[in-house]
Amino acid sequence: MPTSVLQRNRNEGARLAALHEYELLDAPADDELEAVVRVAAMVAEVPKATLNLLDDKRQCQLTTVGFEGGDTPRSESMCDIEFRAGQFVHVPDATRNPLYSDNLWVNGQLADVRFYASAPLITPDGYALGTLCVFDEQVKTLRPEQISRLLDLADIVVALFERRRQSRLNAALARDRERAKRFIETVLETIDVGIAACDPAGELTVFNRAAREWHGVHAGEGLPPEDLSDYYGLFDATGTHRLVPEEIPLIRALREGEVHEAEMMIKRLDAADVDLICTARRLADDDGTPLGAVVAMNNVTADRAQRRALEAAHRELIDRGEQLAAAVTELSRSNDELEQFAGAVSHDLVRPMAAAHGYLEMMTSGYAEDLDPRATKWLDGAIRAVERMQELVQALLTYARAGHAPFSPEPVALGEVFDAVRADLTTIAESSGAEVTVNGELPTVQGDRTLIRQLLQNLIDNAMKYRSPDRACRIALSAENNDFGWTILVADNGIGIPPDQRERVFEMFAQVDPASRKGHGIGLSTCHRIIDRHNGAISIGDTPGGGTTIRILLPA
Repeated sequence: MPTSVLQRNRNEGARLAALHEYELLDAPADDELEAVVRVAAMVAEVPKATLNLLDDKRQCQLTTVGFEGGDTPRSESMCDIEFRAGQFVHVPDATRNPLYSDNLWVNGQLADVRFYASAPLITPDGYALGTLCVFDEQVKTLRPEQISRLLDLADIVVALFERRRQSRLNAALARDRERAKRFIETVLETIDVGIAACDPAGELTVFNRAAREWHGVHAGEGLPPEDLSDYYGLFDATGTHRLVPEEIPLIRALREGEVHEAEMMIKRLDAADVDLICTARRLADDDGTPLGAVVAMNNVTADRAQRRALEAAHRELIDRGEQLAAAVTELSRSNDELEQFAGAVSHDLVRPMAAAHGYLEMMTSGYAEDLDPRATKWLDGAIRAVERMQELVQALLTYARAGHAPFSPEPVALGEVFDAVRADLTTIAESSGAEVTVNGELPTVQGDRTLIRQLLQNLIDNAMKYRSPDRACRIALSAENNDFGWTILVADNGIGIPPDQRERVFEMFAQVDPASRKGHGIGLSTCHRIIDRHNGAISIGDTPGGGTTIRILLPA
């Protein structure tokens, strides 16, 4: 036996791994192995023979002849002494051999073996698994032909081991293939991609669940390619041309090799049309032998419907282009007229109302003694009506200027603007008992100074106007930094704005309580317009403890 066998078996871990791979230990020997051991005893002309396998701690007598076998400690084994050398062992009288004379099987403790011979069981990779062992209690010498036949029988034993291992591996491989087949079938039936495959003649061999649902039929067995279009209802992407075999993606791939993102439509009488995008490829064995072709189909019906809707909308937009252009022209003309109207209001309405208000006051003061109570009441009502009209006209002018006045952004120190606004509203604040404060420091923002001043004045004036009758009016300004820029908060403890009204109050002339006649519904609309010109945002929330908090978001 070559020296390499001895060197390989010095790696006990690798030898044991090779032994356990055969899965022979603690397994019953089959009839063939038992027959080989019987023949070994006959060839050696001895009464006893055994098939021994040696693992890390024991000697397993797989099958025996002439005695009751079993497991014994490896340290007591005669076979363990030289089996890893991979050579035939021939001991005519073990009592005279110093390697064996003290062994328990020789010295009488377990047996009185005299003659001992063993043929090693060497795997094709050179690992020693054990021995085919023959022995007797009589001194004996084997003839050369007997030794040759025992070595042949050892090779037969290893061949039987190999056949058993290969049979087990083949069974496991078959189970793995069956599991893989079931897995692939499950995947094909689960995915929402249509899969179809055909053989080299173009007849379908695979047709998964998605494909069956879209086509409304099962795979047609034995259908030639020329019948596929009629059977499955295959049309081009427009749905007007029935596909011929050369245009069907699966058949095209069979003949051309590959097809990428080919579009087609399935038309059925009992269901809606289905739009598909198909990618197909020819299949071939490792040696190039054609196996057929496979196609993957993706349902793009929703996408195509959306695209057709967008195309229709685009055509409608084109058709209405002239109407929109005319509307823009008309809108521009209307804006010019509105600006002219604002100018007319400032000159033609403001001054006459101021004159009317002056004459009414002169009548009240100059003829007070000549007027009876009814006339005085009427004059007072007329004065209030004129004053309200003046306020409404002024609010409209403010709204118009907020939208059309020149926009001149610059760094604006809100603290300075607030001081100016508080000075402007001193009289109103004193009459309403309002306290207006700042929490923290107000930042410098980028904006139009005039519009921002108008914004803060409207919000603070609005808070004083809608104060609560149950508590002293308190208004606080503060600022918060964020990723967008600055959030300015104007919080009051007034009557508040109901949640369902907080969007509507920014509309023109919208009022939470019109009967109170506290305003004209233009102030918050003006604020919204100013914030729009600054590309910011404005919203309304609650103040803890009651009231309204206006949040103004100004970009950095």
